[in-house]
Amino acid sequence: MKKIHLFCICILTLLGNFSINHAQDAPTQVRMGAAKVNITPAVPVPMSGYDSRKLPFSGVHDQLFATALYFRSPENSLLLITADVIGYSSWFVAETREMISNRIGIAPDNIMITAVHNHGGPVTKAYERDVPESVENYVKELQEKFISLSVQASENPVPIRMGTGKGYCELNINRRAEFADGGIWLGRASDKPCDHEVSIVRFDDFNDRTLAVLINWPCHATTSGPGNTQITGDWPGAATRYFNKQAGEEVVVAITAGASGDINPIYGPGNDFNEIEAVGYHVGKTAWEAYNQISSSPVRSLEANNTTLVLPGKKQGKDHFPQKEYESGPDVEIDLSAFRIGHLVLAGISGELMHEIGVNIKKQSPFQNTHIVTHCNGSSGYICTDKAYTEGGYEVKVTHLMPGSETPLTSQVLQMINKL
Repeated sequence: MKKIHLFCICILTLLGNFSINHAQDAPTQVRMGAAKVNITPAVPVPMSGYDSRKLPFSGVHDQLFATALYFRSPENSLLLITADVIGYSSWFVAETREMISNRIGIAPDNIMITAVHNHGGPVTKAYERDVPESVENYVKELQEKFISLSVQASENPVPIRMGTGKGYCELNINRRAEFADGGIWLGRASDKPCDHEVSIVRFDDFNDRTLAVLINWPCHATTSGPGNTQITGDWPGAATRYFNKQAGEEVVVAITAGASGDINPIYGPGNDFNEIEAVGYHVGKTAWEAYNQISSSPVRSLEANNTTLVLPGKKQGKDHFPQKEYESGPDVEIDLSAFRIGHLVLAGISGELMHEIGVNIKKQSPFQNTHIVTHCNGSSGYICTDKAYTEGGYEVKVTHLMPGSETPLTSQVLQMINKL
């Protein structure tokens, strides 16, 4: 009797192993590869994010990183790159996507190159044109690292299971505060709405080993202010360190900025690294708690589409009060991307989207797990709600878009999502 019992156990074990191996070899199974690289400048370069800083950085407080998440099915392949920088120019994105496409055989339109919009990092020519040679060299190195990172992530993809979760972190706040002169400017508006949702995606292999996590939170990376002259990853860097401390350094942590054109951390902008760690700690802790509640399942399909939306442009306003009329400027091109990875949707937008537009898109999306990914494939500037133009403020003053951009952009993004 004991022999029969042991024999049955052996058969069950073999069947279990066969099941796992069969899942790994299934032709319909989506595969994934993940990689990470240090992108901290090797030599001092000017810092981006605040016009008042003109000199190269004085030191490195914490390292900057970029990640690549590569997905492949029999019919399609997708690539998501994230980085601890402020953003990219359209020419950088176009050139880099083409180079990556040539190296790994992925369609350029199926590549999202995103930034956390970190104000504690180096100039990347996202906004500046007249830059020193040190910046030119850094941007070239950054491009080369993105290419090699993509190659590394695509080399040995494995079948994956994916799960999604959500939490809430209230360390962000609406920044469109009303000042004593009656105008709207950068501050803390606790009486106004704010999106506190932290979304997390867990990617596991078939041995229950987590390969990567994707975290999305709508908040400017501006805990670090103009008085800081040291390189830092701001709250995204601190959140990554916290998560890796819990999950292990081998897990690739990719962070994207949600719709946060009018949302700042409750701390900063300043020069207190304890505040940076505090914001990152709470985001990371929220993500870790959600991660531990996630159950994952196989991913069997990938879809993507991409378009460019051209909207009427304006020149920068005179002040932060509402304007009766705006001076026309060049039309603005906004790059829009949409990825579907199983039941997850990533809606990429090449600008700083006000949070209410992002919330509206998420509510109307047919996919419950829809992430708004801003600073994606370029830097189109602020994208404001129609209501904001009647109020004024910093975002309205500096946006390149005429009033009326909210409806066509929302409509176009939802059309793309509905086609996935």
